[in-house]
Amino acid sequence: MSHMEYDNLAELVVKYSVKVEKGDRVLLEGPTLAKELIQALYVQILKAGGHPLVNLEFEGRQELFFKFASIEQLEYIDEVRQKMIEEFNCFIRINADYNPKKLSLVDTKLLTLFGTAPARRKLNETYINRIANGDLRWVYVPYPCQSYAQEASMDLFSYTEFVKETLFLDRENPIEEWQTLEKNQEKIVNYLQNCESFHIIGEDTSLELKIKGRIWKNSCGHENLPDGEIFTSPLDNSVNGQIRFSYPGIYSGKEIENIFLKFNDGKVIQATADKGNDFLHEILEIENANVLGEFAFGTNYGITRFTKNMAFDEKMGGTIHCALGLAFPECGGTNKSAIHWDLLKDMKPSGSKVIADGKVIYEEGKFLI
Repeated sequence: MSHMEYDNLAELVVKYSVKVEKGDRVLLEGPTLAKELIQALYVQILKAGGHPLVNLEFEGRQELFFKFASIEQLEYIDEVRQKMIEEFNCFIRINADYNPKKLSLVDTKLLTLFGTAPARRKLNETYINRIANGDLRWVYVPYPCQSYAQEASMDLFSYTEFVKETLFLDRENPIEEWQTLEKNQEKIVNYLQNCESFHIIGEDTSLELKIKGRIWKNSCGHENLPDGEIFTSPLDNSVNGQIRFSYPGIYSGKEIENIFLKFNDGKVIQATADKGNDFLHEILEIENANVLGEFAFGTNYGITRFTKNMAFDEKMGGTIHCALGLAFPECGGTNKSAIHWDLLKDMKPSGSKVIADGKVIYEEGKFLI
């Protein structure tokens, strides 16, 4: 991207996504490789009257941490970090990486210990509750980098153009484009909000779940960029049946292929994968990871390919995704877990559909409402 394009993205983030206001305390985080975008965001936050605090990550930080940290250090959260999440008004996180597979050799037990430590649970609960209450405005922002381009089997120049298109930065007025998407999705959300039961049908899939009393959310660029999804958290014990996910599940840089899950009264009772089957079962042993915390539709038809980056992939038009683990309090979800793991299914193949309260509302990748 050019400096002007980074400026345009930063303006979109600050003016539309998190809407920084005068006096807001803004936590800005990202790796040093994303320097151009960090600088652009820093300037836009200042222009909006906010107070930016920048937290930069250096190459190798996470790998070195898991290689040398003691158990005490794995479980530790500094009180300054807790205060930041408790008190700041906005959180902007840049999504870029030196190596997406950097944690692939880390023992799963260490990752679980890190994620389930009491101090980290407290931090995550504070973060989630403040978001649910509207007290913390947050957004993840992509930075096109070599590692993500390689994961997507693209050169950096083509990947950068792909990212721009998914953000509507190739349009004359990106903010207006996101506002239009927000209005269009709101119509679907209003319809779904009156539905109680859903039946997902597709390849090796017949999954039923209930939504009564839960809230559907319109995800349209305020919390994730790129964006384009409609999501909720199903009733914990309502999920029954089976589902096969079309794309690999990626957890801590490890790929698990051809995942098949069977549910009974809300819990996974059978799980298989062609690749990474043992790792799949290790993940499911994490507390409450065997419960479905999210059901969602991807609505961004500008995302046309699987990139092994769920920040993009879960938004792909013509797909649904389900997340194991943590449910969304803002949707009325109650399941608590150290993980929220999104798994993606292509709904464009012939015969794929979603039935709501006995009516087909979605067929072969398109809403019919």
